[in-house]
Amino acid sequence: MKGYHEPSYQDRMERAAEAKQKALDKLRKRPAPDEAALAARREAGLAREAAQAEKRAARKAAQEEEAAHKARRADESAVRAEENEGGRIATEEERKAMRDARYAARKARK
Repeated sequence: MKGYHEPSYQDRMERAAEAKQKALDKLRKRPAPDEAALAARREAGLAREAAQAEKRAARKAAQEEEAAHKARRADESAVRAEENEGGRIATEEERKAMRDARYAARKARK
């Protein structure tokens, strides 16, 4: 009975070359891509990118609107707090509102 024969370097190189050639043949046999399908895929990609850009723009506009609204509210609350202060010591809530108003005003300036 014959024992296990370890393949030589030459045998391994031949097998690798055969495998590579087999893969190349398989790749070459594949049909060429359909131009209409490629065009449709490109159009779908462009439409998807446009939709994403539109979403980003809408999200940014909403964030800017929200920031402007917060700044407006903060300014109003700061004005009310200053009117109500009139020489008395502000409560913790009033101090917090004034601090938030200053912060929102700074953010709105940027």
